[in-house]
Amino acid sequence: MKNGLSVNELAWKLLEKLCANPDFYRVKVEKTSFGATVVDAGIEAKGGFEAGKIITEICMGGCGKARITSRKYGEWTFPTIFVYTDHPITATLGSQFAGWQIKEGDYFAIGSGPARALALKPKEIYEKIGYRDSFEKAIVVLETEKPPPKHILERFSKECKVAPENLAVILTPTTSLAGATQVSGRIVETGIHKLNKLGLDPNVIVNAWGHAPIPAVHPKFAKAMARTNDAILYGGTAYYTVEYDDEERLKEIVEKAPSQASEAYGKPFLEIFKEANYDFYLQDRPKPFRPSHNNS
Repeated sequence: MKNGLSVNELAWKLLEKLCANPDFYRVKVEKTSFGATVVDAGIEAKGGFEAGKIITEICMGGCGKARITSRKYGEWTFPTIFVYTDHPITATLGSQFAGWQIKEGDYFAIGSGPARALALKPKEIYEKIGYRDSFEKAIVVLETEKPPPKHILERFSKECKVAPENLAVILTPTTSLAGATQVSGRIVETGIHKLNKLGLDPNVIVNAWGHAPIPAVHPKFAKAMARTNDAILYGGTAYYTVEYDDEERLKEIVEKAPSQASEAYGKPFLEIFKEANYDFYLQDRPKPFRPSHNNS
């Protein structure tokens, strides 16, 4: 653990709140025959802003906060999710990052959340940030259109080294309002991921906050995925405080980080998605942000 924080322990407290109030959050909670808890936040359940908000905080391993507000974008006003954290690397790369691709047979899901810190998905990220969790319970958040079959639950239990009854899986289809909300709630995380790819040591980031519009949902996955990514690419802003000595190197990184620096800037994400044969993990998705820094 880093700074004594367990993302699964902190997030489990939020999970208990979610499961204790299914009518308020408009979710369906099921205890499977395998023993795991599955929370449907948008497949058959209605879900909504409140579900999306608390799931965003669960994705951040309980190390960040979210709130729903509104903001004007040009001539339009959209619902907006605002997130902030004093533990940006643990909350994002250590938990929220969608770095666990689940693809077995005809089942596909994008996995994120605190369980990654137990299964170390992907391992190189955890080596870089010097973090791993050791809690006896695990929470996986899946962007998927259908519940995971038993063998997928068994895989999670095995890779996270937790008993079935200590495994929870939250389902947030991108085609649902809760799903769209928690994707837009990744504005800080996607920016950090981009900065990391550009060569900035993520461990120098000490505080972060950001906001992004929550798009109207679409019943088709590809279009829903495109809308959420366009919301972050063209409407999202994130701010980071860093402790960094090399002003010139920092300037180089900053100039390459915003969406405007991408050759694909201005192109709808749906076109980019099609060009990559609808493979989410092939995308280079730079995010707009505003940095600040402290000299250490």
